[in-house]
Amino acid sequence: MSDDERPGTYGYLGPAGTFTQMALHQVRMPEGSSERPFGSVDAALKALREGEIVAAMVPIENSVEGGVSATLDALAHGEPLVVVAEVLVPITFVLAAPAGTRLADVKRIGTHPHAWAQVRGFVAEHLPEATYVPALSTAAAAESLATDPEAPFDASVSAPVAATTNGLTLLAEDIGDMKHAVTRFVLVARPGALPAPTGADKTTVVLFQHHDRSGALLELLEQFAVRGINLTRLESRPTGESMGSYCFSVDFEGHILDERVGEALVGLKRVCLGVRFLGSYPRADEIEVRVAPDISDAAFHEARAWLEDLRNHAD
Repeated sequence: MSDDERPGTYGYLGPAGTFTQMALHQVRMPEGSSERPFGSVDAALKALREGEIVAAMVPIENSVEGGVSATLDALAHGEPLVVVAEVLVPITFVLAAPAGTRLADVKRIGTHPHAWAQVRGFVAEHLPEATYVPALSTAAAAESLATDPEAPFDASVSAPVAATTNGLTLLAEDIGDMKHAVTRFVLVARPGALPAPTGADKTTVVLFQHHDRSGALLELLEQFAVRGINLTRLESRPTGESMGSYCFSVDFEGHILDERVGEALVGLKRVCLGVRFLGSYPRADEIEVRVAPDISDAAFHEARAWLEDLRNHAD
């Protein structure tokens, strides 16, 4: 039995009732496995690095707010981890409060920053005087309302399941400003055997520049462009070393075992100060990557054989 088939504990951004737990329930865990909630992305990935859990489900990107900074930064630094799967979860929010609370009573709203960004229109229209109180997660806000009489807010924005699980009253449903909002989650593990190529794959890397200069980003992007590789996400994040020092978190189509991807990684390794490989894994949407004939594996093999032939005849 391989490591990824053995039962173990899977972590997720908790508490119970988060969208992250919903994402975890969409992946196949070996029979006999258990779940463990964590209060933050950093805590979940720390437990993974220390071997307390076998994998962790964390949010990485939202269709409204973009990348989740806590996840991007935690994966860019520290002991290397890899993404082994991704999950897309449609996001629906409710405004919930303890029994007896009326909409007009709500003066303070607790939720996660990414959730707050997706309901600002609703709040501005229906509760213009209400203030925002940050919480570690949407479910944590709902749980706090249900268990803590001194909770610093009157209502929470969360998934419907978190509200009902905690016995809260729904004051308003489907309150997201964007009705088709989706959050992307990734299952992260310690480095090991890679998921096999499927033809519908993504690869994630973090790129560190030698130094900031004119054309540096273009030089990185050219490694993908000349090999016909489509980027699906590109974000800059501060390295924390000094003002203006940034790295780039990149998702792109293809698998590390694809010739065009391997060649791109070699090119990136040559021009970058550092390349952190964060895994190749199946796309959640299962959309196959269209590969033009001139960037197929066969084309790279043919070109390499041609070069070897020239070198052999030069001897």
